[in-house]
Amino acid sequence: MVISAPPTHPLLLGEKRVTLHHLTWQSYQQILQALPHSRAAKLTYDRGVLEITMPLEEHESFSELLGLFVRILVVEMGYKLKSLRSTTLNRQDLQRGAEPDNAYYIQNQPQVAGRKIDLHSDPPPDLVIEVDIAHTDIDKNNLYAALGVPELWRFNGQEWRIWQLVEGVYQECDRSPTFPWVKKEYLYNFLAEAQQDEVLAEQNWRRFIRDHLGQESL
Repeated sequence: MVISAPPTHPLLLGEKRVTLHHLTWQSYQQILQALPHSRAAKLTYDRGVLEITMPLEEHESFSELLGLFVRILVVEMGYKLKSLRSTTLNRQDLQRGAEPDNAYYIQNQPQVAGRKIDLHSDPPPDLVIEVDIAHTDIDKNNLYAALGVPELWRFNGQEWRIWQLVEGVYQECDRSPTFPWVKKEYLYNFLAEAQQDEVLAEQNWRRFIRDHLGQESL
């Protein structure tokens, strides 16, 4: 696999956002319920601040590819998986709610397999991915830390940043705690290849993982 630098997209406009302030939890829930289930807009609520995000093409492309990157890793490494995509993660007791780009149960998949999630009794997703190319008014690190998400990936169209929850606070890491052998360059290379051909990028990524795992077993 050829290693590439982070992709550069200097003029990307990944999202359009509207931010409402001084909004109660009840008002947030009313807006959430009034919107159709099959909607493109994503809602993020943090103690009175509601951000409504309309993802654009670049956002959706990166979100899909990051999800594919993770799914291939999970499958090839033999892990279990429950995907939530942008399922609403609500905690009224914390006055916070989010609809991430991707969310996964991996380590805790056996605890939640085959049923709907209730965050008041179930653990939060093991891994959340957020793509934010345009500026966001929500402190998403603080939000997901409050929700107790152990690992957060954020991607701004150029840089992949990884955060691990340690004693209630995120610490930035060079490697994913879930996939510690995966270097950031592997994702950048995958994204660069996918710009030209997603099928070929997937095939090459699967082959690379299998080669790596085969060498580890020797």
